[in-house]
Amino acid sequence: MFKNRYMPAAMAMYINYFIHGMGAIILAQNMTFLMDQLNTDKAGVAYVISALGIGRLIALAISGVLSDKLGRKPIIYAGMLVYIGFFVSILFAPNVQIAFMFALLAGIANSVLDAGTYPALMESFPKSAGTANILLKAFISAGQFTLPVIIGMIIANDWYYGISFLIPVAIFVLNGIFMIKLPFPKANQKEESAEETVAEQVFASKPNFWVEGLAIIFIAFTATATFLIVQTWLPTYGEEVIGMANASSLKLVSYYSAGSLASVFITSYLVKSIIKPVYVVFAYPLMSLLVFLGIAFVQTPAMVISGAFLIGFFAAGGVLQLALVVMAEFFRGNKGTLTGIFMTMSAVASAAVPAITGKIANTNITNVILFGAAVAAAGVLLSLVVLVRYRKVMKVENTTASTAA
Repeated sequence: MFKNRYMPAAMAMYINYFIHGMGAIILAQNMTFLMDQLNTDKAGVAYVISALGIGRLIALAISGVLSDKLGRKPIIYAGMLVYIGFFVSILFAPNVQIAFMFALLAGIANSVLDAGTYPALMESFPKSAGTANILLKAFISAGQFTLPVIIGMIIANDWYYGISFLIPVAIFVLNGIFMIKLPFPKANQKEESAEETVAEQVFASKPNFWVEGLAIIFIAFTATATFLIVQTWLPTYGEEVIGMANASSLKLVSYYSAGSLASVFITSYLVKSIIKPVYVVFAYPLMSLLVFLGIAFVQTPAMVISGAFLIGFFAAGGVLQLALVVMAEFFRGNKGTLTGIFMTMSAVASAAVPAITGKIANTNITNVILFGAAVAAAGVLLSLVVLVRYRKVMKVENTTASTAA
């Protein structure tokens, strides 16, 4: 993998997702500042955050098709430019309505980056697609770990909160310059290898899109909803229910990100050498469910801190990325379009969950955590369907872990 000619391009894509990690939580992390700027409450900021999901929905249908037709590199550049537009414009939003419109840009950028990046990585590393895609989560987690530290420095030194938005802009610009002459794989290119020949023969029965296909698509919803709930509301839960100081509660996202980062490396090793991605897609939501219940019913700082790390490990350690890899195992070809279909449901979660949990939070923050447990339980049931179908459709006994990964 590391001797691949596309490794420099892959590093550029990973850097983009380091910034995306910041972008995914930057509105929630700056909730207090934005409440003042937009003259609103927590529900108002949650409404703005929901625009990210709507923006993803706006772009997903077309971005996957354009990625297949125009190539990965132009689509990735487009996503970077739109993301820069979001980071800059949100600083000038005078009210919730305008901020919502600007936040749509972040969602659009997310979809466009996904449509170019996930297929590009699978095409760059066809023998290690699971590992390549799950490493994206490592960089997302690194960005989510770093942003609270930056915001903590801003608060401690009484700096302008917009610095946390301008730093990602500067990194995007530098990365865009770095990418100019880098080679990217051609869209949907096929490489002949013994492993791929085996891959073409692993079906014991025909995959059924209306069973395992739909189940995987809905896993995109549950996986996204699970980590969105934690990213958005765990600091508020820590402050209002557990009684933690504001600065300490914000650090819960760093613990969550540390767990996610640890999970990425452990999970990437597991799917590369020991187990198939489909088993991780089942086991991790089950563990997430147990952690959610622990956080809800054992309301102590130690439980919330350890729970933040554990839920980061199990909920945000790559389930979404590995579910996409499993879907590609079932249904091959047109990876950009396939990614677009899968990520559409993730975008629905990004749009719906902040709005739903914003309403729930106005009654009782603990109910938001219980809602997270319910979502995780749904993910367990869906992944069980996928696992059962995988064992029936695939000739499991003839397939190595490295082929799946």
